Order: sequence, then structure tokens, then C-alpha cells
Amino acid sequence: MASPGVRLASWTALGVPPCKGTGALRLALPVLRSNIVTNWIRLVALALAAASLGGCATRRYPVSGMILQVDKQRQTLLVSHERIPGYMDAMAMPFRVRDAKALELLRPGMRIEFQLVVNNTESWAERVRLKGGAQFEADPQAPAPQPSHAVALGQPVPDFELTDQSQRPVKLSQFAGKVVAVTFIYTRCPLPDYCPRLSDNFARLQERFGDRVGRDLTLLTVTFDPQYDRPEVLAAYGRGWKANPDGWRFLTGPMREIRRVCGMFGVDFWPDEGQITHSLRTALIDRQGRLAANLPGSDFTPRQLGDLVQNILNTP
Repeated sequence: MASPGVRLASWTALGVPPCKGTGALRLALPVLRSNIVTNWIRLVALALAAASLGGCATRRYPVSGMILQVDKQRQTLLVSHERIPGYMDAMAMPFRVRDAKALELLRPGMRIEFQLVVNNTESWAERVRLKGGAQFEADPQAPAPQPSHAVALGQPVPDFELTDQSQRPVKLSQFAGKVVAVTFIYTRCPLPDYCPRLSDNFARLQERFGDRVGRDLTLLTVTFDPQYDRPEVLAAYGRGWKANPDGWRFLTGPMREIRRVCGMFGVDFWPDEGQITHSLRTALIDRQGRLAANLPGSDFTPRQLGDLVQNILNTP
């Protein structure tokens, strides 16, 4: 009989498919107040289930996600992955990588694809590749370098000063000890998968982290259209996203300083037939003021960005 406060759960209840004909594996798990089984318990379930099932054939599952952490000592990747059909829901999970050399080229914030291999005793990731890019195990080429004037990952981000939507001067250095997320937009951007998507990502971060925004997480949205995006325009834009002005700052300033800040993060922009053509970047700065991640494009999900922020917040 299960002890008080303990319930029995089958491995199918954990979202892990058993091998055909093996029946249900039953595990004693503490009763959780929420309906979510924590990821480490799910890992234990996977390990115990694999050890108890002698007849499982090797299975392979395609996985796509964003790297949150690279642990070279343990040879693992912590990945915020999308749903793995027939195997696992979307979540953040560690995966072992057999090819240690592949880890040398991987960084937090990279979007990757790989094959998850599972047999009766272990699991590992193989054929790791950048999403749409090179396969590291077969063709270990480093990602395309950022412009020479851009800050490298792991390096301190130089200070800058701009003006926010409330016409307050804002320096990056005033957020020392906090995690800072930075992105770049212009308010007249007509393409929903460009600037509006980046703003929506920050709105989701604000919703997910609640009162931590402004306390130990700061969101900075920098315009590269300062001639139009004056503080009052940015204030109206921010209200449209229900931005907390103390935690989510929309920044403008002299074009010379805007160009310097954009260059620090590898953002390019130029006028084009009444609009602005530009690249997309979302940067994360850790509590020590170092560049922790610099995500190009917008093809990651808000959940993946939030998982990456969570991991940086949890790092001393």
C-alpha cells in the first residue's frame, strides 16, 4: 500500500509510451499540488522504465528546439524543445550528446534539430545541427560570425544611455545585478512577423515573469527610427502592449547613439522606399553584464525565449 501523501502513476500517465506488450510500469510519486509532473521526475521515469523493459527496440524521434545551456563536463544540452509526437510534450529537458566536439560549437539561444535515440538502457542526441544549418557531427563548421564590432557572447556589454517612453534617461549600467533582455523595432513596422512579433515576445515575458519584471528582469526595446519614434509615440505603442513602464522600457535617442547600440548587438537597418529594412535580434544580458545570448530572427517561440530567460535568471 502506498504511504500517505503518495500516489501511484503509470508511465503512460507521465506521457512516456511503453513498448508494445510490456504493460504499465507503476511508480510511486509524491502528490503534486499542480497537475504538472516536474521534469526531473519525468527523467527518472524514463530511466527506470528503460531499465525495466528488456524488449524495447531502439527508437528515434526528430527533435527541434532552442539551447538553454551547454554542459561540457556532463556532455549534455538543456533544450527547450517543441512537442515530440508520440513521445513527449514540449518542455525544457537535458539531452546527452555523445559527440563532445559538437558541444564546442553550440551556444545558448541557438535553434537546433537532432535525432533523439532511445533504447532499453539509455538515450542520447545525435545528428545535431543548426535549424536549417550545418550538421555539427558530420560537418563541424562554426556558425556565421557576427560583425567585428558586435559584442561576443560571454563578453561585457558596454554601457549606453538613451531616453525611455516617460522621457527618463536610461543607462544600461543602472540595471547591474539584473537580467536584461534587449530587442530592436520601429513602431511603424507593417510586417506582423517582424517588429510586432518581437514586441509580442516581450509581452509574453512580462506575463510569464509578472512582478519579477522591473525587480530582477528588465526589458528594453530600442527603436531604430528615432526621428518618428519620439517618447510620446513609444508611450502610446507601449500602452498598446500593456507594458509596465518601470519594467519594460521603450528607448529612443540620437541616431549616432542608436547606431552604436544596434552595432553592439549586430543589428543592421537602412531606409527603403518609405519603410526601414532591418535585421532582427533579441539579446539577453546576464546579472554580471555579459552577453548571454543573441538570437537572430524571430522563428523561436515565446515559450523558448522564456525558458532561456528563466535559465539565465537561475544562474548565479
